Amino acid sequence: MSINSFLDQIKNHPDYSKAGMILCHNGVVRGTSRDGRKVSGLTISVDHDKLRQVITENKKRDGIVEILVEINEGRDLVVGDDVMYLVVAGDIRENVISTLTDTLNAIKTTVTSKTEFFD
Repeated sequence: MSINSFLDQIKNHPDYSKAGMILCHNGVVRGTSRDGRKVSGLTISVDHDKLRQVITENKKRDGIVEILVEINEGRDLVVGDDVMYLVVAGDIRENVISTLTDTLNAIKTTVTSKTEFFD
């Protein structure tokens, strides 16, 4: 997984000249769960068909040039490991920020499931 490779892909995109912003999300394994329990690690499962749907739908939004996603699936991840990279490129910040937010929320609620391991 590499944010830099995503940035290179976007900069080589044929419509890159339309981009005024590239916004990156790097999700990592936290040391505590949302309810405060100490986490030792987690695993992620991905519905790849749903992921393609989410990306395709959000790429249709006004001003969006590209959306790239990589999810660290099927491994036992430990605290501090990268879970997901999401990169959105588009024309203006209002379009890019809202698209990143909506894409991330859709991925978290409909595409991925996680199993946390506790100390």
